[in-house]
Amino acid sequence: MAVVWIPSQDQILNSNLKKFTDFVEENTGKHLKSYDELHHFSISNPEFWRFIIEFCKVEGEWNGPIYEGEKIFSAKWFPQSKLNFAENMLKNRSDDEALIFRCEDRISETLSFAELYNQVSKTAQHLKELGVTKGDRVAGFLPNFAGSIVAMLATASVGAIWSSCSPDFGEQGVIDRFGQIEPKVLFCVDGYFYNGKTHNCLDKIKSFTARLPSLKQVVIFDYASLSNIIIDNSVSYQEIAENYEASEIGFERVSFDHPLYIMYSSGTTGVPKCIVHGHGGTLVQHLKEHQLQTNISSGDRVFYFTTCSWMMWNWLVSALGTGATIMLYDGSPTYPDNTVLWKFADEEQCSHFGTSAKYIETLMKNDVNPSAIFKLSNLKVICSTGSPLSAECYDYIYKNVGYVHLASISGGTDIVSCFVIGVPTIPVRRGEIQGAGLGMAVEIWNSSGRVNRGERGELVCTKPFPSRPVKFWNDIDGKKYHAAYFDRFEGVWAHGDFAEQTVDGGYIIYGRSDATLNPGGVRIGTAEIYRQVDRVNEVLESIVIGQIWESDTRIVLFVKLREGINLTETLADTIKKLIKDNCTSRHVPSKILQVEDIPRTKSGKIVEIPVRDIVHGREVKNKEALANPEALDYFRDRPELALE
Repeated sequence: MAVVWIPSQDQILNSNLKKFTDFVEENTGKHLKSYDELHHFSISNPEFWRFIIEFCKVEGEWNGPIYEGEKIFSAKWFPQSKLNFAENMLKNRSDDEALIFRCEDRISETLSFAELYNQVSKTAQHLKELGVTKGDRVAGFLPNFAGSIVAMLATASVGAIWSSCSPDFGEQGVIDRFGQIEPKVLFCVDGYFYNGKTHNCLDKIKSFTARLPSLKQVVIFDYASLSNIIIDNSVSYQEIAENYEASEIGFERVSFDHPLYIMYSSGTTGVPKCIVHGHGGTLVQHLKEHQLQTNISSGDRVFYFTTCSWMMWNWLVSALGTGATIMLYDGSPTYPDNTVLWKFADEEQCSHFGTSAKYIETLMKNDVNPSAIFKLSNLKVICSTGSPLSAECYDYIYKNVGYVHLASISGGTDIVSCFVIGVPTIPVRRGEIQGAGLGMAVEIWNSSGRVNRGERGELVCTKPFPSRPVKFWNDIDGKKYHAAYFDRFEGVWAHGDFAEQTVDGGYIIYGRSDATLNPGGVRIGTAEIYRQVDRVNEVLESIVIGQIWESDTRIVLFVKLREGINLTETLADTIKKLIKDNCTSRHVPSKILQVEDIPRTKSGKIVEIPVRDIVHGREVKNKEALANPEALDYFRDRPELALE
């Protein structure tokens, strides 16, 4: 792949990664000449993680061994140490800006680190008065705004467990999640804003809280200024802010693996799995990724477009631990137009801009040129995740945004972080993720074991890492946890991505393994086809599945076209030729069909498995997990796909 960005010598020498490498060399006497050598050291020497703690100045009581046990599934990290996640987020007590928030054109707010600390102090006092203690669950039905950060940090400060989802979830989607974990307190908003409209949440909240008997109190933020509906055992957040005086927070230091977050699998194939992440693993992994892989420093301004339902919200919040200012946005990324996020980035001097690959593709399809409108003078890094970033999107960024470090990253809710990620001291190659994250023993395997560079297989991790889930909630014997990641290769984490390590050392993700196409017994990643279809100007987005056909599988491609355009035989032939010329004849769809919309999760990811189920006449088990479940109807009972 062509090199599209090379860090300057000054960028390399002044990077946190270079400083950390020097720190390791000073403490070990080793000479690490390249990122590959540093990475090899990081997966071969558990001491690497103690260096992370020292370099990132993590507050805590660090005693005893780094970890006990050799298996990823059961290894115990820093078993004799104690810390508190919130304490490390709130070390800075200055008047510098901690967070900057905007909601479409409705609301804006800025909090300094001192103001954030004081709000967390008041909220933590209230939780303690309610009897919330270590191990209790506190839930948030909240948008991505300052109140969500405050409520989460207050929860973590007392050793309780935080779990959240965004207010666009339906009632059953909330119950499917919070009903499993039995929260003691719920933080919520009266309504939210999206695409220029106000959405009232109170009726929905009244209904689902009645189905959560574990709740002692509902705390309501007056966010949309809607008339109140009486909800049992509720209090306004304003009362909390007025009834307590800010004081020193007595942070509850807990074990390294003590639960911090309960997060959820997508839930598109059944009730979501409740994935538990610990204080220590989340903290040290995020600090490593922020400071070393993304080059975030104190004073930087970090933005990620996300909701409280996506792990990138948790990832973003952790930037407070480096002393960076986090930038929060709630609402549509395309209202009132496609430049609204870039306007926010420009006005607030954003240094790190994070988004989904789908958003970048949408900008590209609509010929949006941010650099022609905004200066973006402070922008240094663009992060992209959620789905594979096509080579054409790399071209788009460097043509229309600027000569920045473009870091495509990939991991997931399962590890609340990344397996493969950006590296600020090496070149970016078009269409490739730069490298494996430090401390992550990433390899590509097939049924026989590790494959060579340039060959495709399953992305796996072969050695323990601290951000592996602590457990699944209500999975007493650990069978569900083990089945999710370790059934494919005993003792080795199989992440579920179909991937390749290239001859240059980078990575390409070809899609989820469970959505991999298999015509004629040849495995094809869905992203390979999407990369070609994305180049067709008439196509806004697409989704591809394998349909069982004549004792084999045939590829079926569905396309959503620009308004006013219909799928013709000529356009279909153009798409097929592009795929054949740039992939192989096996990649060419047997059928190409037009649809009005494509289903996606709340975090914006397209969902191939529910579409595959609909096409095969199977029931979709959990439509509540989808942002637009009505889109499934466009795939149902298509006569073009009838079995003859």
